[in-house]
Amino acid sequence: MSFYWAALAAAISSSLVGQVLLKAGADAAAQMSFFLQLLRWQTILGIGFYGAGALLYILALRRIPMSVALPCTAASYVVIAAIGWYFFQEPLGAQKLAAIFLIATGVVLLATA
Repeated sequence: MSFYWAALAAAISSSLVGQVLLKAGADAAAQMSFFLQLLRWQTILGIGFYGAGALLYILALRRIPMSVALPCTAASYVVIAAIGWYFFQEPLGAQKLAAIFLIATGVVLLATA
């Protein structure tokens, strides 16, 4: 079963990297057309990482119940909020921190159930 949990962790990580790359491509492309933004290397790699994440998620679903696997993907919300704050100067106030804490608690409770 640990192989499938590793696949789920890799799926979450891959999707997270994809999200960061898509954001980087979007930020740098503010003055570009949408079509040109799609051709940026960050966007292309981001889509690739998302695709890889989807394939790994399908693999994880072979043994992990969907009612557990999908909520575990919320772990990426915790990490992505910190990355958004650090790299993209996105605000991270008390309300967001409280919400992130609740999400993290829920993920731990589900993953250990």
